[in-house]
Amino acid sequence: MNIFFISLGCDKNLVDSENMLGILHDNGYQLTNEANEADIIIINTCCFIHDAKQESINTILEMAQYKKSGSLTALIVTGCLAERYKDEILHEIPEVDALLGTSSFHGILKIIDEIKDGERHTIFEDLDILPKSDSKRLLTSGTFSTYLKIAEGCDKHCTYCIIPKVRGNYRSVPMEELLAEAGYLASQGVKELILIAQETTLYGKELYGEKSLPKLLKELCKVEGIEWIRILYCYPEEITDELIDVMKQEPKICHYLDIPIQHASDRILKLMGRRTSREDLITIITKLRKSLPDIVLRTTLITGFPTETDAEHEELVQFVKDMKFERLGVFTYSKEENTPAAAMKPQITSKVKKQRQKEIMKLQQELAFSRTTGLKDSCYQVMIEGRITQEEQIYIGRTYMDAPSVDGYIFLTSDQELISGDFVTAKVTGTKGYDLIGEIVKN
Repeated sequence: MNIFFISLGCDKNLVDSENMLGILHDNGYQLTNEANEADIIIINTCCFIHDAKQESINTILEMAQYKKSGSLTALIVTGCLAERYKDEILHEIPEVDALLGTSSFHGILKIIDEIKDGERHTIFEDLDILPKSDSKRLLTSGTFSTYLKIAEGCDKHCTYCIIPKVRGNYRSVPMEELLAEAGYLASQGVKELILIAQETTLYGKELYGEKSLPKLLKELCKVEGIEWIRILYCYPEEITDELIDVMKQEPKICHYLDIPIQHASDRILKLMGRRTSREDLITIITKLRKSLPDIVLRTTLITGFPTETDAEHEELVQFVKDMKFERLGVFTYSKEENTPAAAMKPQITSKVKKQRQKEIMKLQQELAFSRTTGLKDSCYQVMIEGRITQEEQIYIGRTYMDAPSVDGYIFLTSDQELISGDFVTAKVTGTKGYDLIGEIVKN
């Protein structure tokens, strides 16, 4: 049977998708890149914010057309939207044959077998279960750079966030399993591991009685073939001196941290259920920059949170000016039902939220462009991601300063033949917006 698979949402969802693809591949199912050739369509959905929810619903409805035309045997929906809106999907979209919850991806074979009887079926495991499979992931994110999901769920319960309700409480993946997976990934040609979870900095606390990310990092650095290790989603209050020390000591660990802070007003931070104050954030960021002078910090902000005043927005703007984050993204607040923030009043209008978002992103663009201009004549190690054209010797790559998909690139000219995953040393000769232009000086 041919299967067409759609993975929506975040990189954590992508890992679940790759695990399901591995199970299907190992059990003889053929994968197709064309929906009209599929016997079964599987959609791994997201519902983190309104736009993601709408994309998931639209994709389900689009794929349901193949069911109506008679060319499709089954339509299966998995992931966060399935977990959160099981009853609504079953009631409103009769073309959907089966649903799998977020802790149930390992049940993909069982659900396919069950729907052969013509009935609709669901599998929703307890959210305290840590889903896993005996099959190896089927990589879709490139063979040289990929994600290692080190934990599932979240215990923080921020007032705007639905994740704990659809992903469960925080559960760390045992270290021996992660090391085995890292070894497998390296054997497949992976050279950059990107550590992800809802919150990476709490890794191991409930499993080993202490935050164990530094220990995990030390062990991952021993995996032969892995050249870079990048850490995403570090909650600022959980960053320890031990973590900083490991980053200083281990050359494989990129001096790059993704630190979601969401806001800088003490009142808004408290309403959000965050565990830091403005002063805490300044202290943590200052310590990181002092300890690791070349560190690149990425953060995310929410603008237009309920009751946010003009003065509090300006406080956030000033914080961005003062902290000068190298990388920054801004979301407008998304009102999610069954979260405490949804009941807060007054809610900010969409127009104001977008205006505030635009102001911060314009400021960040100015800061980022000024910084990239100052990088001219600097030399960096670069991972090659691909070649722009076959005719020209122009390659696209990334430095340690850039995570895939969300940050910038460096474009290189070279008379050498390079392939994806190669590492070269390059000199920055110019800039173009968020991106760098350079030339290879040594290989």
